[in-house]
Amino acid sequence: QVHLVESGGGLVQAGGSLRLSCAASGSIGAFNSMGWHRQAPGKQRELVAIITSGGRTNYGDSVKGRFTISRDNAKNAVYLQMNSLKFEDTGVYYCVARNWPSEHWGQGTQVTVSS
Repeated sequence: QVHLVESGGGLVQAGGSLRLSCAASGSIGAFNSMGWHRQAPGKQRELVAIITSGGRTNYGDSVKGRFTISRDNAKNAVYLQMNSLKFEDTGVYYCVARNWPSEHWGQGTQVTVSS
């Protein structure tokens, strides 16, 4: 069982940047992929970005070109650099570790973008 802790959320003005971090209690190299999802009030949780153990990345359409996911296996951490933030990026951001069919989720960190 891996424990994931997100940090780096907060309040930012539209057009600003934030960097989220996800610290894992164990080796993230053991997982096929690591990712970020988000959930806005009244909406379903959606994919933001994923990165595979081989370093391939995939992004949700709404964040392509603005967000960048990265991983540091030595630090057992995954990061999400968010630039050009928009009001609609507001939500709780969750880190997830996947090794199908297992999934491990963090508790989430709140990101609020003021317009």
